[in-house]
Amino acid sequence: MCLLQQLELITPFQLYFNPELIFRRFQVWRLITNFLFFGPLGFSFFFNMIFLYRYCRMLEEGSFRGRTADFVFMFLFGGFLMTLFGLFASLFFLGQAFTIMLVYVWSRRNPYIRMNFFGLLNFQAPFLPWVLMGFSLLLGNSIIIDLLGIAVGHIYYFLEDVFPNQPGGKKLLLTPGFLRMVFDTPEEDPNYNPLPEDQPETQPAAQQEEDQQHPQ
Repeated sequence: MCLLQQLELITPFQLYFNPELIFRRFQVWRLITNFLFFGPLGFSFFFNMIFLYRYCRMLEEGSFRGRTADFVFMFLFGGFLMTLFGLFASLFFLGQAFTIMLVYVWSRRNPYIRMNFFGLLNFQAPFLPWVLMGFSLLLGNSIIIDLLGIAVGHIYYFLEDVFPNQPGGKKLLLTPGFLRMVFDTPEEDPNYNPLPEDQPETQPAAQQEEDQQHPQ
């Protein structure tokens, strides 16, 4: 999206979140494109790309390892909540909030990891989203987007990791079956017995000797 905007093939006005254009003029692509545009090339763009790649990868290879459907469901759940908040907060681009959500979930699931921010600050991982918000404030950016990402990340973390472990709690975020069918590898049935022809390595010894005596 950034490249297309730099080449002037599209403009941010075609991408931003606008409920009136979405629901009245059926420009439904804005539900997705507002998450994909991080502004023009610059420090803020590369900063977001680095954090998005780093923490998305660490989540996928860490707590979501072997749970691709649950990983995708987190994306959908977070995107839905941000879009819902965007209806009332007049927010135009939600990509940065999505990045902060990923950072928040990772930080809460790795509370004992020590972090270093540009060699200036040392802190525990759960403080990382707040440090990023403070850094955004120093750059003169609005912190509404960061607060939205933190809020949505906390809602997901609470419903997925905290509430099910409370007395009387239960798991409320259930990944739909169709996502598991699409993204997760089917589990092997331990009672399944393959047909003999599907097990060439288990040929009878006599057959193996005959094959050795009469090679093709």
